[in-house]
Amino acid sequence: MDTIQILVRQILQMFLLGGLGFCLYRGGKVSAEGSRALGNILIYLALPATIINGFLVERTEAHLLGILYSAVGAAVLLLLSMLISRAFFRRDPIASFAGAFSNPGFFGIPLIIASAGQGAVFYVAAFVAFLNIGQWTYGVSLLTGRPLREGLRWKQLIRAPFMIAVLIGLALFLGEIRLPEVLRGCLSTVASLNTPLAMFTVGIYLAQTEIRQLFTRGKLYLVALVRLGIIPLAGLLLLALVPEAYHDMKLALLLAVSCPVGSNVAVYAQLHGKDYPYAVETVVVSTLLSILSIPAVVWAAQQLW
Repeated sequence: MDTIQILVRQILQMFLLGGLGFCLYRGGKVSAEGSRALGNILIYLALPATIINGFLVERTEAHLLGILYSAVGAAVLLLLSMLISRAFFRRDPIASFAGAFSNPGFFGIPLIIASAGQGAVFYVAAFVAFLNIGQWTYGVSLLTGRPLREGLRWKQLIRAPFMIAVLIGLALFLGEIRLPEVLRGCLSTVASLNTPLAMFTVGIYLAQTEIRQLFTRGKLYLVALVRLGIIPLAGLLLLALVPEAYHDMKLALLLAVSCPVGSNVAVYAQLHGKDYPYAVETVVVSTLLSILSIPAVVWAAQQLW
């Protein structure tokens, strides 16, 4: 089965999981408080376990170069994303935030594992870390209008679950520390919760929106076009410059930058008193459309690379 077929199958499975989350919420089986609890399990357990799991690879010269190159590539791709999104949405901070930041941790990692294997998660750890730093600083600055330097809360950032996971993963990788099998098994089991919990959360987001409005608000489609089309294609052209020897790294970074709008736009919009329903709608519409856009971008990469 080729990469496109694998991606389509994985995305369809993820959307079915999202449908279950939708039904649970609309059926009254999961409350708003319950959805927040699911989000906490996702943020504090499942995603960190997935990131750490990705670092449990042999420390070789190829892997050392890979993590260095992937960090540089992630920084460049994220900067490019922010610049493109700002150019389109200079007067709309929520759209600018939504266009700039994808959802690699919750949406991208399952696709990366399905198409390139568990080891490829290793290559998006820096992307996840830099993306969260960007949301924490530049994203908050966009939403609040405050100078960027006021958003630099480094102590809080270092204590964030994803950063702790990246630091633990790096220590295990660089120190060539082998975890006991029982601990590795537990870590793997918790990491396996990442996909279902993430998609349940997306389904719950969808259940809280006015579905008819999703199909009549044109701005949502422009956000989706930038997030799912223009930025991934720019990333694809940039990654074409990377040697074929780093194919798994290129594919992992391409999938990370091609993901739909990250759900944190809704979290930060709510936190700072902005238009939370609009932020949620950008997440939902881009997620729905990504079933078509992500396979298309990967197909284009196959033709170009």
